[in-house]
Amino acid sequence: MEQFKDCRFTVVVPVYNEEGNMDALEKALAGYLRRMGSAACVLLVDDASTDGSLRRIISMCRRNEGFYYIALECNGGLSAALKAGIDAVRTPLVGYMDADLQTTPEDFDLLLPYAEEYALVTGVRVDRRDGWFKRLQSRIANAFRRMMTGDEATDTGCPLKVMQTAYARRVPFFKGLHRFLPAMMLLQGGRVMEVPVRHFPRTAGVSKYRLRNRLVAPLIDCFAYRWMRNRYIDYRIAADNLPADVVKDEVRVRRTAGQSAPEAAVHA
Repeated sequence: MEQFKDCRFTVVVPVYNEEGNMDALEKALAGYLRRMGSAACVLLVDDASTDGSLRRIISMCRRNEGFYYIALECNGGLSAALKAGIDAVRTPLVGYMDADLQTTPEDFDLLLPYAEEYALVTGVRVDRRDGWFKRLQSRIANAFRRMMTGDEATDTGCPLKVMQTAYARRVPFFKGLHRFLPAMMLLQGGRVMEVPVRHFPRTAGVSKYRLRNRLVAPLIDCFAYRWMRNRYIDYRIAADNLPADVVKDEVRVRRTAGQSAPEAAVHA
């Protein structure tokens, strides 16, 4: 359990009915942790799966050092599972990847070099291995989201991201908010970096997303984001005399007066 607190990077993996992917997922994550050593750990978040995913997760954590899990009482969706994972981690950096292995943990190596400088480093899937209709839906949703948010991000749906935990914990999550992480980081004054990553076809299980939650819901969520952005509360701490050992990350991340604000743009 000490590794959970002492490493610098936690990979959060939301899981919902992915029993068929568990063997391959364990192999990929265990191999990555062996190479990273005590610098990283894994947190699997079971989103109230109805297959044998949770049983497989528990067995996986017993076999592998540096593997941890939490199980949600009821299914809340990807944003809820991601939020639960972010709230639970105790490391300065938090990563996110899906359990379907359409991205690989090895590509965190491409993102981590930028993680100290940028609040969010997000992958951009090159040579996407999805069907043409799924890619079309993503293009339409991304174009509309960019118009509504101005975040300039090209692939918010890419399931490979690294965030500074202090920023990630301040994101006001709601259902579907995972699609707006670049916009939310920029809203807090953070910087966002995009890095090309590999993409693979799904080899087991089925996608949990259909036309409604891949295209219709994101379009509706854009209006929710605009409403929230206009009412978002942000503040800057100019000075304090709080003891260093009780100042939380959420307070430390606030820029003091005299520091310039980061550029409100996505860097590629």
